[in-house]
Amino acid sequence: MKLLNLEITRIAHDTFRIAGSKVLYTDPYKVSKQDKADIVVISHEHFDHLVKEDLQKVVTSETTIVASPLCEEGLAGLKVKKVHFLRPGGKFNEGSIAIEGIAAYNTNKGPAPGKVFHPKGEGGLGFVISMDGTRVYFAGDTDLIPEMKSIRCDIALLPVSGTYVMTAEEAAEAAKVLNPKIAVPMHYGAIVGSDADAKKFKSLVKNCQVEII
Repeated sequence: MKLLNLEITRIAHDTFRIAGSKVLYTDPYKVSKQDKADIVVISHEHFDHLVKEDLQKVVTSETTIVASPLCEEGLAGLKVKKVHFLRPGGKFNEGSIAIEGIAAYNTNKGPAPGKVFHPKGEGGLGFVISMDGTRVYFAGDTDLIPEMKSIRCDIALLPVSGTYVMTAEEAAEAAKVLNPKIAVPMHYGAIVGSDADAKKFKSLVKNCQVEII
């Protein structure tokens, strides 16, 4: 789907193909066909975000991977042009693409009282991707967090399933805080969450356009 000046396709879960002057993939998972990505960003090392079999469908010897340091072991031996590890606040530039690492963590989702699935400071990431004058925020696996108040973006890709990540209600509040032109729900329909979560998110967001793609 054409969103502003970028062609954005949601493949599954948190996997998007973002195409403009370059082709960029986020967290490749359940990729059904071969493609050639210029850049791949990977938020963390969990099995539904870092999958070598899926990565190999989209990377070539000319691909750059930008990832959390949590991904170092999982990316070992992959034949690509470059692997660059980012931490929150870190920046990476390649040609016309600029990428900033954003913290991604849980505040209230966990396996037991006092524990969370994605701890703050562990290294999980979201990314702000600047391509062709458009800023896309890919939130990664996160709750509604204070860092969102300082993010500027035109398009926000936000998790909505409520399992490991924000609920639809929390994601709608995140959209209010971020105030993008367009918000897109993710993290549903593959492992956890359903279309109902995406539809609920859309019904709750009043301050910007929402596209379910």
